Amino acid sequence: MSHNSFGHLFRFTTWGESHGPALGAVVDGCPPGLSLSEADIQPFLDARRPGTSRFTTQRREPDAVRILSGVFEGRTTGTPISLMIENVDQRSKDYSDVAKAYRPGHADYAYDSKYGFRDYRGGGRSSARETAARVAAGAVARLVIPDVTITAWVESIGGDAIDPANFDVSEIGRNPFFCPDAAAALRWEALVDGARKAGSSLGAVVACRAEGVPAGWGAPLYAKLDAELASAAMSINAVKGVEIGDGFAAAALSGEANADPMRPGEGGPSFLANHAGGIAGGISTGQPVTLRVAFKPTSSILTPVETIGPDGQATTIATKGRHDPCVGIRGVPVVEAMVALVLADQKLRHRGQIG
Repeated sequence: MSHNSFGHLFRFTTWGESHGPALGAVVDGCPPGLSLSEADIQPFLDARRPGTSRFTTQRREPDAVRILSGVFEGRTTGTPISLMIENVDQRSKDYSDVAKAYRPGHADYAYDSKYGFRDYRGGGRSSARETAARVAAGAVARLVIPDVTITAWVESIGGDAIDPANFDVSEIGRNPFFCPDAAAALRWEALVDGARKAGSSLGAVVACRAEGVPAGWGAPLYAKLDAELASAAMSINAVKGVEIGDGFAAAALSGEANADPMRPGEGGPSFLANHAGGIAGGISTGQPVTLRVAFKPTSSILTPVETIGPDGQATTIATKGRHDPCVGIRGVPVVEAMVALVLADQKLRHRGQIG
């Protein structure tokens, strides 16, 4: 299987499967001399870790990361950094039915069609378990962009959105939904519980903001910052849509309403709006970079769904096992990681071209 790497100067490759002995990432291009230990990576993995509440999969994985190479005496050496996370709580027997029939909405049929073979245990590489490796790599990327603050949160679950008037960034870490609206978080408890008990699942929208990105990162025409952020987000399993700035809502605005007016400011322009999400012509403007990411409902559900088997015969499938009733919840640290990886790469490319 090819195409397991992402990035240019700051590049990472993920490896491993959902039910293999381990998974991980190799990060290449990290500058030397940066302070790095497992303790710098683990908090981000803990945020994504399964089994932390009843609203996520009950698979119990400590997701303890080990640094195998690229660090000496607590500092990066400039050589490839190999990160490993062991799988310790696989239940492959839960997927015996998946071997006999394709899960609608999952990658089962598509993988079989392409490769003529698939790892049906948890979906193999198509499992959201793979994103643990991205989060580990993203923690390294953050060291390259220390002046950038990346914050993501869940904006809606099952179509029930937060109230922007109630937005409190400090609330994001106080509830199991990464929700900045305490009232919405209370509603979502019943909403996600209901889906879980019904053997179903819900979709979600994750929003992300990166502050401290200077003007000038990104390049025309085929290295646009917004294009690479969209590509990074779309590469996350279960993501079906990405918006930069106002996104699709911008199509309903007039030219003057969509403009981001500028006034003189200290050291550069003072912007009166940010409809463009901090990016113009594919290059950062110095404003916060903003995006929204849509996660589809989890495809592995207990509710029986019509499907076919590898023999082409009609059947139904109800997926057993432990699955997220809303995979978008744990998508928050994954989106943050992918944004960090893109920004770290763009910073190094900008420095390489401009100096």
